[in-house]
Amino acid sequence: MKNDELVELRNQIDQIDEKMADLFAQRMRIVKQVGEFKKTNNMPILDKERENIVIEKGNKLIKDENLKKYYQEFLIDLMDISKKYQNE
Repeated sequence: MKNDELVELRNQIDQIDEKMADLFAQRMRIVKQVGEFKKTNNMPILDKERENIVIEKGNKLIKDENLKKYYQEFLIDLMDISKKYQNE
């Protein structure tokens, strides 16, 4: 692979990262609202059933079998971050 090919691939990753950062911020704003709702209604932050549904849905979105386990790990980490944010 030539150096300019690597630069182009990294530029593509940078563009994706920008989109992901925006989506992350959007998601976290909604996560905060969910946390406020749960607090107001005396509900626990952890909803294991909901987490399982999110993982199950995520697994269906990823068609590449080699990526499923990594996407599941990503979702678990994302939900852990979301719970931390809700607890603040």
